[in-house]
Amino acid sequence: MAALRLPAPPPTARWALPPSRASGRWVVHSSHRRRVAARQDAPEGEVEPPPPPVRTLLIDNYDSYTYNIFQELSVVNGVPPVVVRNDEWTWRDVYNWVYKERAFDNIVISPGPGSPACPSDIGICLQILCECGDIPILGVCLGHQALGFIHGAKIVHAPEAIHGRLSELEHNGCYLFKHIPSGINSGFKVVRYHSLVIEADSLSEDLVSIAWTASPKMLSFLESDKPDITSSTLWGSLDNLFIANQSECSNSGDIPSINNASKSDDYRVLMGVRHSTRPHYGVQFHPESVATHYGRQIFQNFKKITTEVGLQTPLLQERKISSADLGNFVANDLLHSARLKLWDSVGPCALSKRTSGGKCLRLRWKKIDNFLNHIGGSENIFSVLFGHHSAEDTFWLDSSSVDQNRARFSFMGGKGGHLWKQMTFHLASQRANCGGNLTIRDAHGCIVRNFLKDGFLDFLDKEIQSIQYNEKDYEGLPFDFHGGFVGYIGYGLKVECDASSNNAKSSTPDACFFFADNLVVIDHNNGDVYILSLRDEYSSSNGDGDCQNSIHGSWLANTEKKLLRMDAMAPRLSINGNSFTRPSNVNKQRFVIEKSKDEYIRDVQSCLDYIRDGESYELCLTTQMKRRTEYMNALHLYLKLRKQNPAPYAAWLNFSSENLSICCSSPERFLRLDQNAILEAKPIKGTIARGRTQEEDECLRLQLKYSEKDQAENLMIVDLLRNDLGKVCEPGSVHVPRLMDVESYRTVHTMVSTIRGTKMSNLSPVNCVKAAFPGGSMTGAPKVRSMEILDSLETSPRGIYSGSIGFFSYNKTFDLNIVIRTVVLHDGEASIGAGGAIVALSDPEAEYNEMLLKAKAPTKVVEECSQQMYNPDRSDSMQTTIS
Repeated sequence: MAALRLPAPPPTARWALPPSRASGRWVVHSSHRRRVAARQDAPEGEVEPPPPPVRTLLIDNYDSYTYNIFQELSVVNGVPPVVVRNDEWTWRDVYNWVYKERAFDNIVISPGPGSPACPSDIGICLQILCECGDIPILGVCLGHQALGFIHGAKIVHAPEAIHGRLSELEHNGCYLFKHIPSGINSGFKVVRYHSLVIEADSLSEDLVSIAWTASPKMLSFLESDKPDITSSTLWGSLDNLFIANQSECSNSGDIPSINNASKSDDYRVLMGVRHSTRPHYGVQFHPESVATHYGRQIFQNFKKITTEVGLQTPLLQERKISSADLGNFVANDLLHSARLKLWDSVGPCALSKRTSGGKCLRLRWKKIDNFLNHIGGSENIFSVLFGHHSAEDTFWLDSSSVDQNRARFSFMGGKGGHLWKQMTFHLASQRANCGGNLTIRDAHGCIVRNFLKDGFLDFLDKEIQSIQYNEKDYEGLPFDFHGGFVGYIGYGLKVECDASSNNAKSSTPDACFFFADNLVVIDHNNGDVYILSLRDEYSSSNGDGDCQNSIHGSWLANTEKKLLRMDAMAPRLSINGNSFTRPSNVNKQRFVIEKSKDEYIRDVQSCLDYIRDGESYELCLTTQMKRRTEYMNALHLYLKLRKQNPAPYAAWLNFSSENLSICCSSPERFLRLDQNAILEAKPIKGTIARGRTQEEDECLRLQLKYSEKDQAENLMIVDLLRNDLGKVCEPGSVHVPRLMDVESYRTVHTMVSTIRGTKMSNLSPVNCVKAAFPGGSMTGAPKVRSMEILDSLETSPRGIYSGSIGFFSYNKTFDLNIVIRTVVLHDGEASIGAGGAIVALSDPEAEYNEMLLKAKAPTKVVEECSQQMYNPDRSDSMQTTIS
């Protein structure tokens, strides 16, 4: 992403702080004493006005948890912080906005990969800590280490790399931990993501230890599953805090005493420091994590510290910018969503004025009640309506596993209507902002080619924004997809999001979508079937309306007619696979894994080394396996896959012009946006095979649930996806209704979580996807650095695997899965991707075995189909024909 800049201050040889600021001493000002006296003399019962909103400059060290901090600060401060990456501002910019314009009251320095000793990892942060002596600063994780480093402390490897696990803490009662208990069994449990620490014995006189681990025992989440006890009413006064020498802190009777102190300090890992004379604090743990207890209280305490510092200095009193005007004053390229390039380029007013280049879509639909229960299943509907000609140019978003309320609707369709088209996109190169080549083919075979300078996702966004529609058309429909774009986004499109490059070019298109104007929807809850058809009202008014209306109505009528005939002949419906002449050498083909066992294990060890050095918390390492399949019937393979490995986010896609079929049995939702503007992610982490007996199966399920490694993986992914949703959701709206739960499928148990939030009203659906793509479960954290590391280890492109399949509806909803457990058939070759999340607790041998387990179901189906397609006794028809 290009650096973003505010207007810089006038040139000068060096920016110096005023003497009172450069000294870094906290001095009691008369204004503070007057405020304290006013509180004491206030009439009884008079309510003191609430503290003013606090404006935070949040420095992002390219971390994947920064926007969890953003969400917390937005709630606590009363206004959202401004997020700036650590290489986007020079010191002159910081000085201009912090001191000259007085736009900010405090600074928070985020976590991040790497070390504070590396300039490219820490950016401007060290100079901020050095120069901003009178500005309250809170450093988290890497920011905490930077505070130690700038004052001469040593940054060393921790006794153990800790990621996604919890510790109980003790603290010394300083105000940052006001109203927070301390010690073993106190309830103060925090999430840790770090491999490096400040060496406690190396602290200079400038720094004071304020928190440390209470015991060597690490906790899993389920041992700490208690609500965060936080209340704004617990705020106290800082009257006893502000003394001339800040080397002393008072408990004021509010902080529980430290209990269960250890006889030995060997295990006491430093978890918090403060500067002895400056309002600078650092915490090694992550207060913003969903599983940290009292995290919000820490941010509330930091706000209160900031407010009291403002009473001593002219900063709050001499603001040039009010909190309400901050968004208008600070340049738009710094605002939270604008900095991420997420603002809609087309607003409602502009949309309503379109007279050319756009569409005004009208929807017609019919419903057949309780139909599915009469005809034996959705596969019969698909085969009758779309299974002819090897199901060319068809889609099926298939909820083939609907038990446990996992999914409710399936969507299917094919080539046909007046508005139908196929869009195929190839990146021009493998660098960010490289653009690419788009081919559009309509239902009549006409082809148009264009170069998209701004990339495919920008094009898709404009396509969706150009559509007008009438909400009354779909009143009464219980699902979100009413027609629009159906297809996939390949993993390589990460270069249109936040990645800098891809390691190699994919042989398959980087994105491929249909515009589906005719579709059939199945409600698995009650068996209802819906038939939908779209037409363009603009085209109707331009002369070809009669033709469109005729086609529009006839497709609905003909489809309904075919379905009703299915009901009459339901007992005779069957689906068979094609037979082929057996070539002499094809049956000898087997899957070949891209990397040998030794090579894969070496890559796992490399991941562990990166994690140990603080470069990543988690790395989702993958590999590919391939075999030739020239004579295989792709639809038959998919039908077999969905039967043997049913999944809630399964999918079939066929793009005949690309000789490409995708057979997906994914159990994982990447991201969904519904008609109520609710975004939802449902990541999975941790997979274990089902047992052979009921007792063994339950034992394995519990083994997965209480696995420390799998809990750590899940917690990291949940925090990562909270961060991604935090970029695009209303402040305070992101929540986790289900943190960790085990779901059981036909062949495996897996851990599932759910994260939800309310989308910011000014953001488009595609830009919501851009903020989170690729899925958090297929990359790692921090995401940008992790993707770079993975590109250096994985020797071939992931292609469609690790991307997303789903829809973008014309009415601005979407639902996308994560492409896993998937067979990609392209140009006579079957490829399957598989892998797993590598964390500090990973065992290389176990990771290799888990990768094989995840690939077992799709590879088994391919092998079985390769045997069955040579059986001369099988029928020669894939679909059931109804005339």
